[in-house]
Amino acid sequence: MKTDDLVSMLATGAAPVERHVAAKRFGWALALGTLGALAVVVTGYGVRSDIAMLLHVPLFWAKVAWPACVAIAALAAVARLGRPGKPVGGWWLGLATPLALVWLAALLLLWLAPPGMREHLLLGRTWRSCSFNIALISLPALAAALWAVRGLAPTRLRLTGAIAGLMAGTIGALTYCLRCPEMSVPFWATWYLIGMSIPTAAGALLGPRVLRW
Repeated sequence: MKTDDLVSMLATGAAPVERHVAAKRFGWALALGTLGALAVVVTGYGVRSDIAMLLHVPLFWAKVAWPACVAIAALAAVARLGRPGKPVGGWWLGLATPLALVWLAALLLLWLAPPGMREHLLLGRTWRSCSFNIALISLPALAAALWAVRGLAPTRLRLTGAIAGLMAGTIGALTYCLRCPEMSVPFWATWYLIGMSIPTAAGALLGPRVLRW
């Protein structure tokens, strides 16, 4: 087959690419993933009875803010990874900064706390179940995030899957705040991070299979 014939065949039936397709897919993914996570929390765990009072507690908003900051950076990073040749750029710093800040705060609080209080600050009452709960709650968001990226053109499949999983993990952590009784910075700096790392690892494992095109 001649080159001109091949080009003509490939171009036959070609249509313009839909504008803002990535934004639309990630918008749907965020909406569906968040609704799914909320459904798991509300039906499977229940919301804290004092949640209305917590809305006036600054520490609660700090607890919400750090996974929210990671979620924004993860969303921006995975959207760029879904486009061939698009650099992630400064969003790597956006991912690392809130994680570093919360760990610095946790270490400082543990250092300043009386020795007898350190174990409680780190383990709280729910350390055995917290990370698993976050990972379970994030499953709808993980499926939605991988669906969104699959419709694009990622080339670094394992990395893209991992960041999609991290985005899902942050959604799981954010919605779990409605249930979690723990308010210690060292606790959620440790067990929330582990919980977010589980869907991150799952995304890295699934990426080469699910995102291949």
